[in-house]
Amino acid sequence: MSERIVLASGSASRVAMLRDAGVPHDVMPTAVDEAAIKRDLADSAPADLAAALALAKARAGSDAAPGRIVLGGDSLVALDRRIYDKPADRADAAAHLAQFSDRTIALHSAAALVRDGATLATTADVAQLVVRPLSPAFIEAYLDAEWPAIAACAGCFRIEGPGDQLFSSLEGDHFTILGMPLMGLLKELRGLGVMTS
Repeated sequence: MSERIVLASGSASRVAMLRDAGVPHDVMPTAVDEAAIKRDLADSAPADLAAALALAKARAGSDAAPGRIVLGGDSLVALDRRIYDKPADRADAAAHLAQFSDRTIALHSAAALVRDGATLATTADVAQLVVRPLSPAFIEAYLDAEWPAIAACAGCFRIEGPGDQLFSSLEGDHFTILGMPLMGLLKELRGLGVMTS
């Protein structure tokens, strides 16, 4: 039997991706002080911040699961160099969507694998999402349908739901857009012997 990894997240989309890809795993959500990490790395590029957050989550999970491979992941949305946190409330979500309107946002996704505090592998990817012009009426109707389900979503959308209505085009891997650089992760897991190569 393959080694079961630990997913240091309760993200439904990450759980589904691992399950559907046949990755044996257990779910153990792990909390880290994301705000402190973001303050410490305030001048970092969005890709570097996503990688740092993924690694911090994996290391925190590793502390709680000695001897096991722990997967930490993070996704964030950037417009130019501004990083958008998860919306604080519905009004904040509406403001984010209005700022994204008729612009291209970058969705950075990163994953890290750690065992006993040692980094085994990291992988990352970015997708470019072209947001169509969004009218205030559309934003309100969209939030009527999707709030609060998107409260924990970077970018205020679930691409597997009505969030696909926000975009005129997408460039990048589907799994990255869902919140995990799955192709790179599977390659690393095969290299570690967790998956058959």
